[in-house]
Parts: sequence; C-alpha cells; structure tokens
Amino acid sequence: MTQQGSAGNVLAAICSFFIAGLGQLVQGRILAAFLFFIFVGGFYALAAVLYVPFIIAIPLHIWCIVDAARYRG
Repeated sequence: MTQQGSAGNVLAAICSFFIAGLGQLVQGRILAAFLFFIFVGGFYALAAVLYVPFIIAIPLHIWCIVDAARYRG
C-alpha cells in the first residue's frame, strides 16, 4: 500500500498532470480514472469548441492531480 507522499503517489500525480485520470489508473482506481478522464476531457473539449475560458476544466484537472497525490490506499 502506498502512503501519502510516497514515490507511487508522486508518479501518479505526474501521470495525472499529462493525462487526467492516468494517475488514478496507475493506483488501480479504475472508476475514478474513468470519471476524471471523461469529465476533464469533456470540459476541455467543450471549452475548445465553444471558445470559452477553461474555467471548469483547469480546476477539475488540478483536483485530479491533487487526488492522485494525496491518495491513501
């Protein structure tokens, strides 16, 4: 099991930085990975299509990264 601040969580946070949900997938949290990937990706796509600021997508992506870094399994 990984603890908060361990190398596994740091790696998961880095993975989530590049692709939302990948860090949760590395930790074995499939449902969380799927939901973060769908919602973050969806809001980024919606913002790009509608030419609106990424007001929802960026905080959600940051939440994804922090969630992967602070996970206690």
